[in-house]
Amino acid sequence: MKSSIIDNIKSLPPLSTTILKISKIYADENSTIKDMASAIENDPMIIANILKIANSPLYGFGHEIKNAAQAVGLFGMSMTRSIAIGNSIKNLLNVDMQPYGVSSEEFAHISSLQAALVLKWYKKIDRQKAEKLYLAAFLQETGKILIASEVIQNHEAISFASEVETSNNLAMVEKAYLNATSGEVTALVFKHWGFDDEFIDMIKYSDNPTAAPSEIIEYSTALNIVKTIIPVNKPLSEMSINFGLKRAEDAGYNVELLHSSVNDMLESI
Repeated sequence: MKSSIIDNIKSLPPLSTTILKISKIYADENSTIKDMASAIENDPMIIANILKIANSPLYGFGHEIKNAAQAVGLFGMSMTRSIAIGNSIKNLLNVDMQPYGVSSEEFAHISSLQAALVLKWYKKIDRQKAEKLYLAAFLQETGKILIASEVIQNHEAISFASEVETSNNLAMVEKAYLNATSGEVTALVFKHWGFDDEFIDMIKYSDNPTAAPSEIIEYSTALNIVKTIIPVNKPLSEMSINFGLKRAEDAGYNVELLHSSVNDMLESI
């Protein structure tokens, strides 16, 4: 990995006091939905993003969600925390995704799609694992923000974008230019911010799950499958879906569960 990216990670500002408060509430087994709602409703940006996601057709709640208490009640503490952290981090970083051929809004939408898919899919397998994977899927492409910035600074945006446009393996393109994949960069970002080792490792190995420790490999494999189906350059294309289903089959998953989740998502959007 280039030293300039490592230096950029070390210079990242700390997470906001609201995010730290939300994480503290989540970690306290005696805290309530009311506590979480009170924490997020004092931050206009966070509550706006949570309500936007709550009212998205991806989640199909069936009625308008108008306030923090409703959103937290429907999402639960874990997912509320995930959404708050995810959106805050993307707002904290300077997002110019030109080298990947998408706008900052499209990039944020793709992250939301990855998170929604892993939740739809893994709730049919294991609800607790689904909630762990939700945050990781929502944030696993964060490293692309720093990679895009590095590529722009090195005046390689045009050649990088050309390769991204036609590639079926973005990790290989990233490795060729930066000697690091997005998953590896993302892992360093969250290590810098003090996230737990399990979360860091499931993202770190998401571009190469077979190298993951045994206790992590399932999570990294699931993240890899989701980003294969919804890559930044070809989200939910027929080819991407087929590649992802094949990876799921090779990993021993019930492919029908995943396929039905993808179809549900395609119908909702």
